[in-house]
Amino acid sequence: MGDQYPKFKAAAVQTSPVFLNREATVAKACQLMQEASRHGAKLVAFPETFVPGYPYWILLDSPLKNGEWFCRLFKEAVEIPSPATDELCQGARAADIYVVIGVNEKIPVNMGTMWNTNLLIDRQGTILGKHRKLVPTFPEKMVWSRGDGSGMRVWETDIGRLGTLACGENSNTLARYALLAQGEQVHVANYPALGASTKLGQNTWIHLRAGAHSCEGKVFTLVATSTINQEMVEMLGDTEEKHQFLTSANAYSAIYGPNGEVLASIEGKEGVIYADIDIEQEIIQKQWHDITGHYNRFDVLSLNLNMDEDQPIKFLTSRPRAQDGVPAQAEAIKKLLEQSRAEQRELRKAIDLLSKRLGEEGE
Repeated sequence: MGDQYPKFKAAAVQTSPVFLNREATVAKACQLMQEASRHGAKLVAFPETFVPGYPYWILLDSPLKNGEWFCRLFKEAVEIPSPATDELCQGARAADIYVVIGVNEKIPVNMGTMWNTNLLIDRQGTILGKHRKLVPTFPEKMVWSRGDGSGMRVWETDIGRLGTLACGENSNTLARYALLAQGEQVHVANYPALGASTKLGQNTWIHLRAGAHSCEGKVFTLVATSTINQEMVEMLGDTEEKHQFLTSANAYSAIYGPNGEVLASIEGKEGVIYADIDIEQEIIQKQWHDITGHYNRFDVLSLNLNMDEDQPIKFLTSRPRAQDGVPAQAEAIKKLLEQSRAEQRELRKAIDLLSKRLGEEGE
């Protein structure tokens, strides 16, 4: 029979969070995991920064007016790991489903920095890893810090090799290629709801990006996009202009096959879409163009990938500490000084003794 490749059903969620409410949004995500599982899905994708929501105010006001919103978002952001991620992991395990979900991430030692992060959880309820958006898009730089290469990777699972990028990263050819070159088979792309900033609009952009990635890489792509509900409009739309912007925002989610074909899609409304994934289908497509294999010239074209993790402080030496808590180096210096003083005392004794003998001989 030869080697067998994974076959499963995938789900993409298009819905709103319980805006700026971490606990309630996590609970909603767990309910949607169960819903997807009841429909037979083994992988479910959630929108960008679903927990506790996308900071739409950066598109509505001057940065000087957004301090209160930033503070509210930070207070509801997610540490990894934390009780919030524990609940998400329990939800994934209970539903027996792989999960890719966007969160606003923070760390316990920093009070003013967040990241746009996609969190990956396996169906045993274990955190596989995370990907921080490399470069926040346009006004997003007022909210999120840049990511690093540590999450530019593909995770090996029993449903295939899984990778993810957030929103505009899916227009970054090098970022997409970096995942394909690591053997990506299933790609998750997630977005917020946005209005039409051009004649094409975000929905067309999403379709072009996702279709291109599937067609170029011969992979399956899941797109999950958020919606803006009436509660969010009332919270943020305190002027007619803002209200109009928020109510005009649209959303598009879809699942694409390895030839760029749309297998399932949803536009505008809330819902969960499903499609069957057969990894074996990628083999036939890669006969034509395997851009990370036979259809490339790595002696001519290549990519460098730095997967180091950004850290606020790097300890360049690792020094063991003495049992009393004093650094080992300081302890060693102390012993050297004591030894030197002892040697000086012995030397003085010898000089005194020699002087005494010379004096006696002179008499």
